[in-house]
Amino acid sequence: MTVEIGPGDLVWVTRAASVQFARRPFVARVIRVRDDLITYHGWCWLDVYQLNQKGDAVDRRSIFVQPVGLRLIDKRVTGTAGRVVSTTRQGGGRLTR
Repeated sequence: MTVEIGPGDLVWVTRAASVQFARRPFVARVIRVRDDLITYHGWCWLDVYQLNQKGDAVDRRSIFVQPVGLRLIDKRVTGTAGRVVSTTRQGGGRLTR
């Protein structure tokens, strides 16, 4: 089974995605898959919003990860009130792992 990761998806970023996240894993909302950058086979750059416990964006980051190590949490974007804000994907690339 393949899982597509793209803009709006919530992912759990841990050591499985990259050793740099071994001590501080976090939840992120994908902004876009950076398919314009050349990387090693099996790796990619993602632009993400790092989320806090409430689901609010606290930092914007570009991360270098192995997509097979990302754990998909949800394919919907939710706001602080828990309501669905957007389920459409606009711009950015898509990534199939």
